[in-house]
Amino acid sequence: MEPESIQTIDEAKIKKAILSELPLTVTTFTLSRETEAYIEYIVNVFLNLTGQEKLKDHLIYCIRELAVNAKKANTKRVFFIDSGLDISNPDDYKQGMENFKETTLSNIDRYLQMQEEKKLYIRLILQIKKNIIYIEVRNNSLVTDIEMGRIHDRLTHSKQLKSMEEAFAHVLDDSEGAGLGLTILMLMLKKLGLGEDRFKISSNEKETVAHISVPLDQVRVENLSLLSAAIVGSVNKLPQFPENILEVQRLINDPKTNIDIIARQMSMDPALTADVLRVVNSAQYMLVRRVESIFEAVKLLGIQGIRNLLYTYGTQRILGSDTAEKKQLWEHSYKTAFYAYSLVRNFKKNHHLLDDVYVSGILHDMGKIVFSTIHPQLLNKLKKFCREKNIPPSTFEDLSAGMNHAEIGALIAEKWNFPDTLVNAIRYHHDPESAPDEFRDLASSVYLANMFCEYENGNVTFDQFEEIPLAIYGIGDKAQFESLLERFKKSFEAENETT
Repeated sequence: MEPESIQTIDEAKIKKAILSELPLTVTTFTLSRETEAYIEYIVNVFLNLTGQEKLKDHLIYCIRELAVNAKKANTKRVFFIDSGLDISNPDDYKQGMENFKETTLSNIDRYLQMQEEKKLYIRLILQIKKNIIYIEVRNNSLVTDIEMGRIHDRLTHSKQLKSMEEAFAHVLDDSEGAGLGLTILMLMLKKLGLGEDRFKISSNEKETVAHISVPLDQVRVENLSLLSAAIVGSVNKLPQFPENILEVQRLINDPKTNIDIIARQMSMDPALTADVLRVVNSAQYMLVRRVESIFEAVKLLGIQGIRNLLYTYGTQRILGSDTAEKKQLWEHSYKTAFYAYSLVRNFKKNHHLLDDVYVSGILHDMGKIVFSTIHPQLLNKLKKFCREKNIPPSTFEDLSAGMNHAEIGALIAEKWNFPDTLVNAIRYHHDPESAPDEFRDLASSVYLANMFCEYENGNVTFDQFEEIPLAIYGIGDKAQFESLLERFKKSFEAENETT
């Protein structure tokens, strides 16, 4: 998100990012007063929509302090270059810092212009994941060992202080202007009841990152968990998988059964037979000729392919597609599945991942579909449940709009005895980095495919993508991503024209 004006802020897009646990980003080169006002407004909207207005003053101070420090770090780089000094050399560093503040403040416009010319940015990232607000302020001036040592000294000292009075009394060195600011920041976080581990500064190969994590009010966390459990409990009222599908599953799990017996059982269900033939003849299998026989199709799919198809087919039979909302969700799920499969087929060449990624893509939004399946009577019961437990209406609205849908889908998948691969792909498709190691590639593939679809629909921007899933697939920039998306999009459209 590039800084524009407060009038252009799309609150609906911010709310969608919150509900989908996507990052909001603001990037600037100069951190002008207008940009600071824009950032403050974005933070205010973000906190209002997450029900955390009480955090506003504290967090806006912290964000402003970190952004100003990042701006100073960038200014320091161009100042040292302009002065012919090496910022990583201790002697040069000491010499440069003697007149850094006076020189830059007297001609700040020139130095800000130099920062922009060298593409030295300040980037704010706001995100809510797993009921924790994450705040990052990044800049692409790498912190030196000298600077990191000074920062750690200040943070260590700040941890010992208990009040603002102590801070003002103890902070004497303001040659870089960050001593008192960081100390007050730490005291602000203490006032919020946050531990020392909730703030850290680190550096990677590209950026210096100041990171704050704020767990949401525990009541809100409990409310979401209670509501999620109540919804999952309603699954008891949903029908079980159709008997003929259960019978096929039993046959698959019987070591004495052969492919012909399984195919014969499946052929007894015309709708299932049609679905199997549709899948086998899709681009997923790239067959030279069309398959018309269920027996041949079953042999081509194999045991794992049949098992995955049954999870998809059974879920659709139970949850249905009888409303426009459900149809839209299933259409999105099929496109996600296609993109996920295409990613793995083109980049990973992993047979086991290829087996699971398509069905994972189809079922990733199962939680949303379940919520849309709940009957009006049950919705009324859930609202009554909220009143009895003193759960605010906003929490229920957030849940119905999609918050926690990944967890709801995973809980239902567990209830229906889905395998761990599917459960974890559903649970972590918005947060692949939190997935257990053995399922992280699968969750990352579904995450990335889902984001492809959201980008295509104009719901997200490229800077909202997580870096690690992009790196897993070697996607380094926006141009490469858009080229890949265009390829997948054409393949998907071609398949739908022929099926």
